[in-house]
Amino acid sequence: MTQEAAELLKKALSLPVSERADLAGSLIESLDETQDESVKTAWDEEIDRRMADIDSGAVKAVSLEDARRRLLSALE
Repeated sequence: MTQEAAELLKKALSLPVSERADLAGSLIESLDETQDESVKTAWDEEIDRRMADIDSGAVKAVSLEDARRRLLSALE
């Protein structure tokens, strides 16, 4: 990694979680040279559906730690 990239990474890691997530998503998207609009649309619809489920109370969000504990427990 170049020094410039290391400096950018250091700055990026100091951002709030939501901004880091947006940045990471943008970087990942930039690696994909071909974008299928139907796939993007499908993901956008899925995200909207899941957010609506959370907003309506149909599902309850859990912490990352709780999710990891549940997954590890299920794998044992």
